Amino acid sequence: MRPITLPDVPYDATAVRPDWSDLPETVREAIAGRLGSPVSTARSAGGGFTRAFAAVLGTGSGERVFVKAAPLDDPVSQWYAREAAVTEALPREVTAARPRWTLTASGWFVLCLDAIDGRIPPLPWSQADLDAVLRTWSASATALAYPPPRLLEVGVPTLPEILRDEMSWWSLIARRREPMPEPARTTVAPHRLSELAELERTLPGLAAGDGLCHGDLRVDNVLIDGDGRAWLCDWTWPCLGAPWYDTVTLLVSAYASGLDTDAVLRSWGAPEEGVDGALAALAGYWLVRAGDGPSSASPHSRQHQRFSGEQALAWLAERRGWDGAPQKRSWFRR
Repeated sequence: MRPITLPDVPYDATAVRPDWSDLPETVREAIAGRLGSPVSTARSAGGGFTRAFAAVLGTGSGERVFVKAAPLDDPVSQWYAREAAVTEALPREVTAARPRWTLTASGWFVLCLDAIDGRIPPLPWSQADLDAVLRTWSASATALAYPPPRLLEVGVPTLPEILRDEMSWWSLIARRREPMPEPARTTVAPHRLSELAELERTLPGLAAGDGLCHGDLRVDNVLIDGDGRAWLCDWTWPCLGAPWYDTVTLLVSAYASGLDTDAVLRSWGAPEEGVDGALAALAGYWLVRAGDGPSSASPHSRQHQRFSGEQALAWLAERRGWDGAPQKRSWFRR
């Protein structure tokens, strides 16, 4: 078993959000009015990388819901509106919270979802938690292999489009249109740049597909409930492509947990060059983002990006047998 590598901050404690009392009074009144009872409890979501409101609300009548809210002039409000439309149209076989209602009040957009009584899987992954998430994702991918028309009507980009437009950083660096990001300078990237760029360029064709992908499947976008069942959260960035790509994104943190991630991917029928291309593209995207200045979204977003990029690149180097791959650092939570 490989050494276990953990991020500096656990994924259930990355968010910096407003409290219920921080929302405008008129927005709180509108939410309570829609719920039909005053809000008596509010527990903020600890995971995530936005500063928008997200909390499980309890009412005096005993109802529990998950509410997200953001000002209309904040792009996050558009993300929440998209999430509402997508989750409303998901087939019933997809294990995800469904929207109850949306409202607009005092310049704020509010999304109310079913509340899931669950936890973000702690790192390192346990095999039981990972198996639960993979079962849920496998069933969801099967149900989404032929997305229903009303889901496509939401407007869904293709995964190859996203890869070419947003995840081709090694190619840009190789052409000297972007600098090598500081977090990548101590990795194998400077010595394997041409290979990384080539893997990146071949990926879109290998990742094409007609099924609906989650688009952002990672450890903090899933919940494990009390029965051990996994739920897929934050359906903001779905796209059309090959479902094994989402599996790769999920497994980066499982690789850091020392688990046999390649064995999992073989069961998904993922093409070897496609997996390598996905790891190259993900590493480039994350490491470039990690090299940006401090984030206004969360003080922990850059450490998440650096951790994820380093692990994706380490996994790729191991798969390719690249000499000089940096040794993984072992971290143990105290």
